[in-house]
Amino acid sequence: MKEPVGVASAIMTNPISTLYPDLVRGSYDCVDRIVLNAYFRLAHSPGGFRYWWQRLTGSDETLDNAHLMRMAGRFSRRVRGWAQAHQIPVIDCTVGDRKHEIAEERLARTKVTRGVFLILVGRAQAPVWEASPKHHLERKKPMPYVNHYSFHLLDPDWGHVTIKISGHPPFPAQVILNGHEYVACQARKAGITFTKEGNCFTEVSNAAGLAQLADTLLQPGAIGQLGQVCDRWIYTACLCFALDLDEQKHSGFHYQYSIYQLEYSRNLIFEVGGQMDQVFQALIDRSRAPLDLKRIQKILGTRHRPRYRARQKRSAEWEVAVERPVYDLTIFKLHCGQLTLKCYTKGERVLRIEAMVHNTQQLGCGRSLRKFPLLVSKLKAILERFQQALSCMDQCFIADQTLEQLPTPTRVGRSRVGGIDFNKPRMRWVAEAVLALSPNPGGFSATELVCQVRNLGGPAAADYCRHQASYDLKKFRGKHMVRRLPRQQRYEPLPQGLRALAALLVLRDKVIQPLLAAALQTRPSRGAQNPTQLDRHYETLRVGMQGLLHELGIAA
Repeated sequence: MKEPVGVASAIMTNPISTLYPDLVRGSYDCVDRIVLNAYFRLAHSPGGFRYWWQRLTGSDETLDNAHLMRMAGRFSRRVRGWAQAHQIPVIDCTVGDRKHEIAEERLARTKVTRGVFLILVGRAQAPVWEASPKHHLERKKPMPYVNHYSFHLLDPDWGHVTIKISGHPPFPAQVILNGHEYVACQARKAGITFTKEGNCFTEVSNAAGLAQLADTLLQPGAIGQLGQVCDRWIYTACLCFALDLDEQKHSGFHYQYSIYQLEYSRNLIFEVGGQMDQVFQALIDRSRAPLDLKRIQKILGTRHRPRYRARQKRSAEWEVAVERPVYDLTIFKLHCGQLTLKCYTKGERVLRIEAMVHNTQQLGCGRSLRKFPLLVSKLKAILERFQQALSCMDQCFIADQTLEQLPTPTRVGRSRVGGIDFNKPRMRWVAEAVLALSPNPGGFSATELVCQVRNLGGPAAADYCRHQASYDLKKFRGKHMVRRLPRQQRYEPLPQGLRALAALLVLRDKVIQPLLAAALQTRPSRGAQNPTQLDRHYETLRVGMQGLLHELGIAA
């Protein structure tokens, strides 16, 4: 009997599962997309490339543009000749072709169980050396578009692996892997049965065992596993069309690997898809305005999500994510420089929260392969920070006596600072700005707070300056809503502070303001034309409060 995917509460807890324990069956964390850059360091400098060429050919007399182009042409001819001999399809792609869809379609019907099953050819920018008549080397500028060959292959340990390599020396490449594919392959070897919908596990026979397999990608041993899968294929399945094994050994050609892109996801498995929809839509309603999320993309389909029937295999008219839904799909996306934080539904009953770094240089801890566990841990911390911010806004509350204590002065160190008066627009703008900046990895600076306050306040906040921001942050620090990061001029909100700020803003915007407006209206408002469940709850609260105030003789 299969048990829910619950990478066990003893192993991992998360705020949203804690908020909805009766709705969430379980959850698991997994590294998703991994993109490694493969490069031959020596040949990326003019002197190093000349030295390698001398070792390859015995002289630099042939180091000219004709021989460089001839090598790229030989790569193309060898690839196509080998593919034709082994009945491997080679497809030339144009701009706009969705290569991952072509690969998925071919993978579904291929008879290959190990090795290359598809080669896609497309043009992309790559560094290319240009030789002068005196054999002087310079990079071509601007960087030209050249043919890249994407070798799609099946590996016994990593499943579907893609190696994209340039046909021009020094043959830079990218290796693209997926952590879910790795966990699936290891689970089959361990005898763990599972149900997998796309890039997501929905049922598993041994949840604890699956959790342990996923955790291996967080350990230092993952460095060796990544290096092994790259070395296993890049020399014998890709580079061999440019340099045979003897030429590789004779010239000393050897790739080094660095981490370029990385994704980390947390997947929440719900009992019923409809319940997941309600939780997710309520989360968006509460968080969109506080987080200042302007980019919420929706894929149109049928109105209701199917529960347990098989999905029809046809794609939506307009796709944003790599999915094929026929039901509503909403993507909750937040960009922070080279980082993207997303929350969206995956399959029928899975809510996925994902952190993605488009260039690992953004994390500031190195990009070499040996840094892989550190990069994953940093990405995991960013995801947990984002999830904590969402959960604080989803379950916001105010502690006892907070309303009475907010306007009173406090001390921060030796400084006496004023209280927080939410009747003043400036304090409300600062509170909203703190909420909007709360998911930022590494906190936020006073300058970032100034920009956010000016955006929220418009012309009225045009004179807001850094000095005022520093003083306002002191006020919030005095109320234990914000703290300053050690040895930095950066700040981050505390969980209890986020909950209190979100609650205060919800009370003001959803209850107090509508009540005051209703007291001055001569005729009742029509309300929302298509109210959500959350709108109905707000309306019930507003009507109840209005009745209470009327009995007390306060309402008009």
